[in-house]
Amino acid sequence: MTSILLYHVVPAKVMAADAIALDGQSAGTLLEGQSIAISVKDGKVMINDATVVTADVAASNGVIHIIDTVLLPPAG
Repeated sequence: MTSILLYHVVPAKVMAADAIALDGQSAGTLLEGQSIAISVKDGKVMINDATVVTADVAASNGVIHIIDTVLLPPAG
């Protein structure tokens, strides 16, 4: 369970505009050795196969982007 949670966290404050600029790149997560893919499809930001449905939710320790599915780390 911890690995799934860590896979959802990027150790940086990445706003939606920053994520759009990262189209086609990846970002490291708090799950050691694992990264997520960032892309823009039809004007929507995608994290792996998840779509960002609400972006830039301010939190006391960073920013949250609400996605439409749970991200699972790659097997292996």
